[in-house]
Amino acid sequence: MDNHKGFMLYNRELPSLRSPRERINDFNTHEKGFGIARTLTQANRCMGCGIPFCSSACPIGNPIPQFNYLVKKEQWLEALKLLHATNNFPEFTGLVCPAPCESSCVLGLIDDSVTIKHLEWEIIQKGFTNGWIHPQVPEQRTGKSVAIIGSGPAGLACAQQLNRAGHKVEVFEKSVQAGGLLRYGIPEYKLPKYIVDRRLSLLEEEGISFHLGCEIGKDKTFTQLQEEFNAVVLAIGSEVPRDLKVEGRNGLGVYYAMDFLSRQHLPGKAQLDVKNKNVVVIGGGDTGSDCIGTALRLGAKSVLNFELRPKPPEERSEENPWPQYKQTYKVSSSMEENFANGGKTLYNTTTKSFILDKNNHCIGIEAMDVEWSSNSREFKEIDGSQKRYDCDLVFLALGYIKPDLSGLLAGNGLAFEANGQCKTDESKMTNLPGVFASGDCRRGQSLIVWAIAEGRDTAAKVDTWLMNQPSLLPECSTEQVAF
Repeated sequence: MDNHKGFMLYNRELPSLRSPRERINDFNTHEKGFGIARTLTQANRCMGCGIPFCSSACPIGNPIPQFNYLVKKEQWLEALKLLHATNNFPEFTGLVCPAPCESSCVLGLIDDSVTIKHLEWEIIQKGFTNGWIHPQVPEQRTGKSVAIIGSGPAGLACAQQLNRAGHKVEVFEKSVQAGGLLRYGIPEYKLPKYIVDRRLSLLEEEGISFHLGCEIGKDKTFTQLQEEFNAVVLAIGSEVPRDLKVEGRNGLGVYYAMDFLSRQHLPGKAQLDVKNKNVVVIGGGDTGSDCIGTALRLGAKSVLNFELRPKPPEERSEENPWPQYKQTYKVSSSMEENFANGGKTLYNTTTKSFILDKNNHCIGIEAMDVEWSSNSREFKEIDGSQKRYDCDLVFLALGYIKPDLSGLLAGNGLAFEANGQCKTDESKMTNLPGVFASGDCRRGQSLIVWAIAEGRDTAAKVDTWLMNQPSLLPECSTEQVAF
């Protein structure tokens, strides 16, 4: 099936989802079957643009028109090889990447964009189903060794690339299981953990060693790593959450979002009891959405979502032209579930204080409406808009500000940027010789696809430094594309 006029003939279509009422009864995936014929139809919507803005918007530079063309021709194995050439983990991005590529799809100028993310997922699924994906063990070793601290997407991508270059790679993870936010931050219904484990098993078969439950600075000193390895890569993420410093913040029942989400996957750690509770989630991003969906599945009586920013427009504004990332109103699957359950999202809402009972437990929130300036950079509170919202639990999903380096590098003299992120030069090396930084700890909180790009690019830089010659590993431009 190959129709070069497919974009004129077919509408955008994605797999249908189970009903919201049904979904909140389990942690299973949402999607129903889609079928190969409909997938091929979607691939035929790709115009094969001469200037593929989709690839430019993708941090790892996926050759999107090329693998879409191969899917059209039903050359799945060739499409898989092409996809894996730029993306170490298509099964992760195919499920949880927000797809900046689709915002920049040229077809999006006049119609709905191509379903790039779904096609990527179908390609990698074909690969696993047909047994085309095997461990890639290097034919020879260089005698050089690298320690990577952190097993999130940046650390894993960096590890796989350096291992393919022939270096001995060992990953140190403070948690009892590898995966970082892939495992502990993303709910099961969005990213089933067997998918994470499947890839981790492949990495181990390729020769990468994992030291789990090993916290550097506690179980092993950073100095020991420097002595034992030729290079060290910090891929520790950006774990320090943004706080809300208002009256009553230290009351019982007010938690950071990740404390709530991670408990679903941490062995031996008690889950927070949300059954029959009225929950407020403060923050409207992906993490806030994940808190909503998880709370509903654990039996919350109600969920109310506060968002400081205004409700996004239905269509692109003049300040957000194509091919910039599309800042329009979207209803996540968790929001859809919450609306079906009678929940709400309140925009232009700021929290003024947490109301505590005599036992210091949060029983409500005092909030106010705000209005934003014309440039959307400043807001002011609207007089007389104070309102109380009763609740039993509050989850703060306000983002993350910097890496948590308490104890890890104490006294080692690592330099930081003013915002608390690891300071590096153009080679991604810190001020400590042979110590590199990659991912969110270097660039700040970002997307999974940016983390993979960081890991790939850092690997090339480390390889160049170790071998004292240009690396054959591909580099990634890890600076944001400015359209």
